[in-house]
Amino acid sequence: MTKIYELMPDIQGEEMMFLQNLTKDYDDEKLRNFSNMYRARRKDPQLILLLCLLGFVGFAGVHRFILNQIGMGILYFFTAGLCLIGTIVDLVNYRNLSFTYNRQVASEINHIIARS
Repeated sequence: MTKIYELMPDIQGEEMMFLQNLTKDYDDEKLRNFSNMYRARRKDPQLILLLCLLGFVGFAGVHRFILNQIGMGILYFFTAGLCLIGTIVDLVNYRNLSFTYNRQVASEINHIIARS
C-alpha cells in the first residue's frame, strides 16, 4: 500500500502527520487522487514567506490574497501591513498561516474524495 509520504516527500512535520491521519483509510487509488488534488492547491510555506517579505517594499498583503483572505489582504494593502506590525507578525507565523490554509484545503479534498 502506498503511503502519503511516498507520494509527497517534500511535506514535513505537522502537515505530514495531519495528512497521514486524514488519509489513513484510503486505498492506493484514492491516495493518488488525493495527492494530485492536494499538490495542485497546496501553498508552500516558503512562498508565503517570500510574499510576506514583499510587504516591506510596498506590496503588503499579497500573501493574504494568496491564502484566500481577501479582506485581510485589502486591509494590509491600504494600511501598509497595519503599519508593518501585521507584516512582522505574519513573518513570524508564516508556517502557521500556510498550514492553516493547507489544512482547510486537505479537508475540502477529503470530502470530495469521500463522496466519490
